[in-house]
Amino acid sequence: MRPATGVSSPGREAFPRYQRAPRRLRIGKGSSRALFDGAVAQGWELLASPWVLGETIRNLPKLPPSATGEWSRLRPMLTVVDDVLSLDRPLVFAVSKDKPVLLTALASANVLLTLDHADFTGRLGSQFYGLPLMAPSEFLANERRTGRLLW
Repeated sequence: MRPATGVSSPGREAFPRYQRAPRRLRIGKGSSRALFDGAVAQGWELLASPWVLGETIRNLPKLPPSATGEWSRLRPMLTVVDDVLSLDRPLVFAVSKDKPVLLTALASANVLLTLDHADFTGRLGSQFYGLPLMAPSEFLANERRTGRLLW
């Protein structure tokens, strides 16, 4: 499974990095953090594109000063994939700033994980050309429900 992190306002997520999976997973608040905490144990590759990384950097000044340190610990856990800016199928998506996130996830990931409900799942529903669109808490609940969550 290669979940992608792609959030139109990535600065809303700041996650510390841990070397081991948590003993107990709380699904809900903190689910984004749990994705990073458990990625190695689960075999997940967390993806981001230069576009997403740029949005994160642009949003850091809007967050508490500690977010910069959190980002410094988070960034090395992400695999950077090339931005995808065009699609060989019809696309009607009004939020132009989020198109690169959506298209890159479609080309590179098995699922797009986002906290931006309004611009993604609120406009597109639960999938885009077969790519599941989920909040981190939904993804983790699904992994637990299907028995794929190892912790």
